[in-house]
Amino acid sequence: MPNRADTADQLNRFFMARVPVVIVRTSEYARAIDLVSETAQRFGQMSFYLHSRAKGLSEVGSNVPVNDDRSFVGALDFATSTFLGRAYANFIFADLDDIEDDSATARHLAEMARLAEERQGSLILISDKPVWSGLARLGMAVTLDLPEQDELHFLVDSLVNEHRGSNIVIEWQHDEVRRAAEILVGVAETEAVNMVTTLLAKGSLEVRDVEQLSQYKDMIFGDRSGIERVLLNESDYQVGGLSNLRAWLAKRSVMIRADLTGSKVRPPRGVLLVGVPGCGKSLSAKAIAAEWHLPLYRLDMASILGMYVGVSENRLKEALETADLVSPCVLWIDEIEKAFAGGSGDSGTTRRMIGQFLFWLQESTSKVFLVATANDVSSLPPELLRKGRFDEMFFVDLPDADDRREILTLSFARYLRTEPSPFVLDDLVEATEGFAGSDIDAVMNDIGASVVIGELDPRDEVAIKSAFVGVVPFSRSNPEDVEAIRAWGRERAKPAGRVAEGQGFAPPHGHGRRVVLSH
Repeated sequence: MPNRADTADQLNRFFMARVPVVIVRTSEYARAIDLVSETAQRFGQMSFYLHSRAKGLSEVGSNVPVNDDRSFVGALDFATSTFLGRAYANFIFADLDDIEDDSATARHLAEMARLAEERQGSLILISDKPVWSGLARLGMAVTLDLPEQDELHFLVDSLVNEHRGSNIVIEWQHDEVRRAAEILVGVAETEAVNMVTTLLAKGSLEVRDVEQLSQYKDMIFGDRSGIERVLLNESDYQVGGLSNLRAWLAKRSVMIRADLTGSKVRPPRGVLLVGVPGCGKSLSAKAIAAEWHLPLYRLDMASILGMYVGVSENRLKEALETADLVSPCVLWIDEIEKAFAGGSGDSGTTRRMIGQFLFWLQESTSKVFLVATANDVSSLPPELLRKGRFDEMFFVDLPDADDRREILTLSFARYLRTEPSPFVLDDLVEATEGFAGSDIDAVMNDIGASVVIGELDPRDEVAIKSAFVGVVPFSRSNPEDVEAIRAWGRERAKPAGRVAEGQGFAPPHGHGRRVVLSH
């Protein structure tokens, strides 16, 4: 994608070559006009005129009006007489109507372009719409893409420095300005200015305000289909255990925040979490986003899949493009196997979607950290599991005794606002062997509900312990499924938690450390 400097260089060459029609494709009219005007200043021997709906026709540089008739028709008449009278005249028109097809306006401009060519003049058309081929073929076109990080860095730095020394308290330094520019990639220059000045308007610019830019950005792109924002409160997510995964993520958090501008090192791709259902794989995605202070988006595969050929692929493409736009972020795909398992009779849709997804995973350079979770690992396509697709694949096992103790302690604090006695805790740790984190959380939620409606005294330890009696966790109701998942993970994935010295991975009752959740 050409950046601002590349576009300016192209314009400079077009003007030197006296190309009769120069088309600048962009939706940022003001930014394009500034760029064309800056480039025009290199050609002092030529005259440049700009037409605006509000101001009419004026000379570039001096902004002096040159025609009393402010209409587009009046501007065309003035341009025609100028081309007939002298050489090297250039006219800039922005936001034109009715030039996409073979219309009277398009043909009029084409005729003027031929006249301009005879007198070494040119028409510069700034538009976000296609231009009729009969007109476009008379000249050259260039695209002005959205501002890149370097341009946004200069913009943000300028806005912030303008207010240093004023009555606005400015905490932002180089690192905050860089992070702000990184977040703003994907928005127009005007939108970036609006966001930063809105932060300044509150009377201070604190370090933590950088994160607010992600919320503003979400307001722009949040209505796009395919991904949905998952609101987070970092105090709501506490993860225990998973020491291997957490150590691995700590290194990636440095990379996700690092300035990789000019480096060949690409940001982290993401992680695939496989394992027993209910052991906190999905909560890990939320915890990563909360700990890294990044917005979390969920790729809703149900909304992606369509009944017509081509619909699913287009929706997936749009969703992944949106993820790039809202980066840096964490992108969560829950139960990825349900989307990519495939099957007969889908006209090859699944295979095409897998190919599209893998291409994005390989080629995207945005700071989108993907957290994909899977329960039925046997149905995942082999190409998705190949080394290098994800940065790493971790297996999340059933919580062992230490993890269950931690989960129970957190659950007592969350639902009963108290700590269990050591004796009750020991009994519950033993009673919950084979329980997933979600099993324990569900029982504790029921206990909390009983307390709220007055059916249970939170000090009644016997009643609390009896609530776990008779509960059949997934690992006992579906032992074959759990063992199959463990067997797969034992061979093909790294353990998410510690494995005690001298033990193999994933012993019978899940000694791999595990996990989770809130307070």
